Amino acid sequence: MKRIVLWCIFLAIGLAGCKSVQSDNEITFLVASDMGRRGVSEQQNIANFMGRSAQESGVHFVAVAGDPIHDDGVQSVTDPEWKHKFEEIYTAQSLQRLPFYVVSGNHEYRGSVQSILDYARLSERWSAPARYYTLERPLGKGRQKALWVFIDTTPLIDKYREGNQYSDAGEQDIERQLFWLDSVLVASHSRWKIVIGHHPVYADTDKPEYERTDMQERVGKILEHRGADVYICGHIHNFQHIKPQGSNVHYVVNSSASQSRVVAPVEGTVFCNADPGYSLFRVSADTLRFFFINHRGETVYEQTITKAPF
Repeated sequence: MKRIVLWCIFLAIGLAGCKSVQSDNEITFLVASDMGRRGVSEQQNIANFMGRSAQESGVHFVAVAGDPIHDDGVQSVTDPEWKHKFEEIYTAQSLQRLPFYVVSGNHEYRGSVQSILDYARLSERWSAPARYYTLERPLGKGRQKALWVFIDTTPLIDKYREGNQYSDAGEQDIERQLFWLDSVLVASHSRWKIVIGHHPVYADTDKPEYERTDMQERVGKILEHRGADVYICGHIHNFQHIKPQGSNVHYVVNSSASQSRVVAPVEGTVFCNADPGYSLFRVSADTLRFFFINHRGETVYEQTITKAPF
């Protein structure tokens, strides 16, 4: 009993940094990525804290920035991996009521990406309407809106297009997706433009540099020139907030919802942390706030981005 009491006190203290009364004028969402490991490597613990955040912070949805099913994705909508790596892990009642907006990562491309899309027919909370898509929501009762643009980054990196290790990545039309991304950002009059994909544009990592250079050349230029405010990704398995010199975009790397990796500052690093965990975002007309929450429920970092009053 003493251990239970102490754990509850610790939980309350850790989440205090991001807990507040939900405002009708803001959208709150969680970000998870690099998830499914059958509950091991802190995944179950992180899932429990996500449920607590969803309950206490009035979360509207979960954005999944790729790799929800490690290590080889799924082969079909009836693959047992759905049960063992998603349904039996994210069981909090508060998470049952939320949509999970999903994009695939490189691990899903080891299996059937079409099954990632089709699973929405069987699950009321799983939402993957296409390989890339948008979501727009009003910020309160005024005319201001926020736009989320979910992109499919695996086919945008050359190494995944070679051979047949990553299913149909090489068959996806790079120029078509990039034209779509450019057009969506140009046409949008939303107050905030938030782009979510799996692979980073900027990050500290021991993964091959050409992954980032491909993303910088293909995605980064569009983000910078078309008014994106934030780019959120996963893939690197740690927390990073990077703002390159002269950039108008905040690059946010969400940590792994299971197994994490070491990290060090690079040029433009505002903050980095090697804990596994998830992120919580609050978006209002004039501010975008985000919090990095680790596997112990501790808010290890928070940042506020502001816009001049409209």
